Amino acid sequence: MEWTEVNIYTSAEAIELLCAKLMDIGVKGFVIKDSEDFKEFLENKNGQWDYIDQDLMGLADCETCVTVYLPVNDQGADMLMSVKSMLAEMKAADTENIYGRLEAELSDIREEDWANNWKQYFKPFKVGEKLAVKPSWEEYSDDSRIILEIDPASSFGTGQHHTTRLCLELIEKSMNKGDKILDLGCGSGILSIAAMLLGAESSVAVDIEENAAATARENAEKNNISPEVYKTYFGNILSDKALADEIDGKYDMITANIVADVLIAMKDYFVRYLKKGGILIISGIIEERMEEVLSAVESVGFIREEVSVKEGWAAAKYTL
Repeated sequence: MEWTEVNIYTSAEAIELLCAKLMDIGVKGFVIKDSEDFKEFLENKNGQWDYIDQDLMGLADCETCVTVYLPVNDQGADMLMSVKSMLAEMKAADTENIYGRLEAELSDIREEDWANNWKQYFKPFKVGEKLAVKPSWEEYSDDSRIILEIDPASSFGTGQHHTTRLCLELIEKSMNKGDKILDLGCGSGILSIAAMLLGAESSVAVDIEENAAATARENAEKNNISPEVYKTYFGNILSDKALADEIDGKYDMITANIVADVLIAMKDYFVRYLKKGGILIISGIIEERMEEVLSAVESVGFIREEVSVKEGWAAAKYTL
């Protein structure tokens, strides 16, 4: 398998928080370069060393960096987009500018080239009982399935990541014709577009990344969904009151495939936006944090209906 090195530039103060958030996305290992740690190492009078290679001395002045390695395939692409969305959320919350520049750079390869390389791994596939997902560059036909065409571009959501598939399966089982959908953290728009193709009346799709909102809108058009019934917004409802008020309404279904900390922070918004008796579908949760997230959601009145777990990832369906 091929791997891509992703260097995330930050500050010493943000390392612990950043690594925790990367673990929530599914990243299991890190390489950390931090000048403060290296200086502490140099000043350790009890160090069992008498020589340091000159190449290592550059660490004394290096910019703090957390390096991760992502597979060059569709899940690696989804993870990269999720990393970028997470960094945008951290940057928006960093009002005192203590987390550094929070930028991700790919090593020794242009991002556009890498974004094209993984496409060879993204092939049409079936999900649930009714849907088939195909990338826009592949030919595929199946008279027994509803075809959902998706081009994730620079946004999370090819449909093959376990979190997305689990959500799609729960949406299919839970949809009622004429439902109104709110898709929070929409990424490529795959969840709300699937809901529309399954019979929803309208959807509102929101993402913290402007590119994601634009991609979701373009993907909706690819699936012949009118912009009159598919609205997209970008911004952070946790910090942008105007946006939170603009999308206010009572929805029949809310989908949120994000990360654990954001799901917990959004729990009161789920109550605010969902109709009584409506359905909440959440995912993006690593299994180790599943009960923490589910307990938080249940603390505001949601009733657990179904939990699906696959290869370390969890999704849950709730009613209010």
